[in-house]
Amino acid sequence: MTTNSLTGTAATPAPVTDAHALTGKRKIAFASFVDENYLPGFLVLLRSLALSNPGVCEDFVVLYDDLRPGSIARIRALHPRIVLKRVDADRYDSYKKGDQDNYLVRKAYFILDVFRIREYDTVITLDTDMVVLGDLGELLQLREGLAAVPQFFYGQHKLNSGLLVIQREYLSDSFCAKLDQCGRSGAYELDKHDQGILNAVLDGDFVRLDARYNFVKRRLSGDLPVPDDTAILHFTGRHKPWQGGEAGYSRAEERWREYELSDAEFQAAYMEQQGGLHHDLIVHYGTPHVARTSDVEAARKVAAAHISTGDYQDAVDILGSVRIPLDEAWPHEVLGHALMSVSRYDEARTQLLLAAAAPNRAATAYARLAQMAWVHGDNSEALRYATAGMAVDPTHRSSRLWAQRAAAVPSQELGAPEDQLAHVAFYMDRQGNAGDKLLPESVRSAFGPDTTSRRWHSVHAHRLFDEGALQRVNRRRGLVIGGGGLFIPDTMPNGNSAWQWNVPDELLRSIDVPIAVFAVGFNAFDGQSYRANRFRDSLRLLVEQSSFFGLRNHGSIEKVRAMVPAHLHDKIRFQPCPTTVTRHLVQGWQDPAERDDTILINAAYDRAGLRFGHDYGYFLAQMAKAVRDLGELAEVRCVAHSLDDEKIVFDLRREHGISMPVIPMYDFENKEILDLYARTKLVIGMRGHAGMIPFGCGTPIISLISHPKMAYFLRDIERPEWGVSVHDRHLADRLVERSRELLADHDRTVADVHGRQQELWKVTEANAADLRVLLGG
Repeated sequence: MTTNSLTGTAATPAPVTDAHALTGKRKIAFASFVDENYLPGFLVLLRSLALSNPGVCEDFVVLYDDLRPGSIARIRALHPRIVLKRVDADRYDSYKKGDQDNYLVRKAYFILDVFRIREYDTVITLDTDMVVLGDLGELLQLREGLAAVPQFFYGQHKLNSGLLVIQREYLSDSFCAKLDQCGRSGAYELDKHDQGILNAVLDGDFVRLDARYNFVKRRLSGDLPVPDDTAILHFTGRHKPWQGGEAGYSRAEERWREYELSDAEFQAAYMEQQGGLHHDLIVHYGTPHVARTSDVEAARKVAAAHISTGDYQDAVDILGSVRIPLDEAWPHEVLGHALMSVSRYDEARTQLLLAAAAPNRAATAYARLAQMAWVHGDNSEALRYATAGMAVDPTHRSSRLWAQRAAAVPSQELGAPEDQLAHVAFYMDRQGNAGDKLLPESVRSAFGPDTTSRRWHSVHAHRLFDEGALQRVNRRRGLVIGGGGLFIPDTMPNGNSAWQWNVPDELLRSIDVPIAVFAVGFNAFDGQSYRANRFRDSLRLLVEQSSFFGLRNHGSIEKVRAMVPAHLHDKIRFQPCPTTVTRHLVQGWQDPAERDDTILINAAYDRAGLRFGHDYGYFLAQMAKAVRDLGELAEVRCVAHSLDDEKIVFDLRREHGISMPVIPMYDFENKEILDLYARTKLVIGMRGHAGMIPFGCGTPIISLISHPKMAYFLRDIERPEWGVSVHDRHLADRLVERSRELLADHDRTVADVHGRQQELWKVTEANAADLRVLLGG
């Protein structure tokens, strides 16, 4: 790839920025064929799915050909992620047999349209005469083949198609061609239609599921009770519960009628459940429930769900719509959290003080009060609140953190303001993320060898940029903004910018020294987005005000260009993260004469749901296999950038009996971080800087991709093969194979790393020439 170092414009086409394509995270959907006659059954199916699996919210594809608008509205009221697909009623005319007006025949043919779906990696079909009674987690975790329950009455060789778990290789033109060919030839049983076609094509080659996932009604003849472990009860036959039912199955039909609820009853039932609820379902069902009932506890749950997805104003609105009693501490605390996240600090303080009156919420409320005081630069007030939080709960981690921040003695500035650059960054706490701890110093090293307060004036991105901060910055010779993926909406939310730097527009406009945005990243996860226009407006103003605007990968460049007007696109250029060129920035750097015979593995657990989806169990099993096999190549150790990164060690030991020593990098000083990564032979890392830092030290890497930024970086250095998705079907084998390849001729691999790094250094040098003109020095 050739790149214009000034504009970041690639000679090759713009890089793929679709998060799903980059991370390989599986997209899963349920699917059903629905018509007006079977609509009552489908509505019950949707309710039962939500109430039996309250933490599951995947797309639900509705195949239909004749639903009325009112029916579609009823369906949408019961699920927030309905995807409508009209089927071609004439497609199967060439091979219909028997009674063409019979619904079962129509449904049997139309359900074959599920194999024409191309948007998903896994599709789970559910018949509209089913009711979900238990956990479907095992089905969501299936990753290979076409899975179904064998037919109860027709032997183990054949499947019952009411429940199918279909993987991508079957959602293909080639498999559809086989189905069509079989259908036209009539080489299937006339009375079973879709089952006959599928069974004829598969010839018994399917993954067999336990009968509890498609427990047919006929097994309960004689009014037998439904077994307790039944996950899906299937009302096969002509007599459906909503049509009056059938004699001899009253106990089964009682289970179906448990979900024959009005929308109001259903919404109330969902909101009464405790723990493990999906935020999208809480919002979808809770919002009308709160509007109808003014239920404060339900409003709290909805607000918390909004906060979890970064919709802070929506959280304020839902709790502001109800009257919260003075003694209801938890809703006050959540409202306080939402208000401070949109920078309505005075109102937030009132709510949090009300919450602090209750012992069970006081520690969290005091910690948030300490945070707000610290944001406003009042360390003594922050320490007072944090101490109050620890007095309530001595183990409260957040209160301890804010006490440490508030009690920290600021470094004394040694140089004169006119000799300094101001530096907006996220300055990490002790025992914080090791990568973020190293970043501010790494950014400074790109501007010269002196990274101390003699040449730099620190501005913590998370503190409110007020008039005093503005005056201090304007006394310096320039402002550098950089030190990580600052473009992320939820690390330290605020309503002034909606990204990590808490800067109001009017103060950003008032900065009268040159602004250089340096190696910042667009850090949204797969499934995470910036919903507020506030971020777009702040971003546009930042680009307009900046004299230099450099982003650390081309994926971030494309994302940001898509959010600002076209006339600003050329201002946005490529500036690699300085950690990737560490060998060129650290004075007196010497590559190690010898390396430790180790492979370091890093896993990340922040926003685990966005990283792993339903595949964490699979990932852990694959890593267990990989660690065993990698142990034949070198000693395998876990390197923890943060405390949470140690989870992989605990889980591997508990689930798979695998033990790994842990290196607590979160306790390391910056030099120790670089020394460790320079001495090891290979790093397999999930965090962005568990790849970029060792790469910058000249160490080979393999990235465990659970975030688009990993793929962005590997594409920039033209080594996408150095990354493996955490969802990869052959994760362990590919990790071991690539590790073996990189280690087989280690000197050659290191030389390749150096060569890739040299290309990034050329870009950095070219940008440095511009920055010297802009900022002096």
